[in-house]
Amino acid sequence: MTKYTLDEVNDMYVDVLKEIGNVGSGNAATAIANMVGTRIDMKVPNVKLMDVGKLGSAIGPEEDTVIGIFLEVSHDIDGSMMFLLDLESGHYLADKLLMKENVVHEQMEVFDEMELSALKEVGNIITASYLSALASMTNLTILPSVPYICVDMAAAILSVPAIEFGLVGDRALLIETEICADVAIRGYFILMPEQESYYKILSALGLSL
Repeated sequence: MTKYTLDEVNDMYVDVLKEIGNVGSGNAATAIANMVGTRIDMKVPNVKLMDVGKLGSAIGPEEDTVIGIFLEVSHDIDGSMMFLLDLESGHYLADKLLMKENVVHEQMEVFDEMELSALKEVGNIITASYLSALASMTNLTILPSVPYICVDMAAAILSVPAIEFGLVGDRALLIETEICADVAIRGYFILMPEQESYYKILSALGLSL
């Protein structure tokens, strides 16, 4: 197997995973469009491989309140995944899924149980679509856990997987996602494999340090 420097591997790794992101987002867009009954396009404008500790500044102000859908992945690789949405985008998607029209949300941080359930399903679809694309390209079996959802400051949400998996300072894949429907929605998909799983993915993609 050909060996590369870490920088070369990271560049090729991101290129491949951006393509995986494009495939995953296309599958997710189709599934969500069927749910809400309207055409939805999803694009992947930006992919970064970065230290987990820098994720907060990459997605915006850490004190901003966001919606986080978090799940663990296991089997051939171990780690965590997360999909983040801003509050306005979250309300838009929840209203669409629950067939609410012309709703005024005076308290943007407040979501009822039905709205959270709808958003959890959106996050589940998006993360499952990315996982399926990654599994197809690597021939690895990747199993997701039941997703968890919370509404909190970005810094607080991002600290959970970093602490749980001891990943502070290790690499995370950040995929910026644009969802285009009646309005433009921006979200962030984050994959944080454990160190050993990172090398398994590299090996499955034909890369080696």
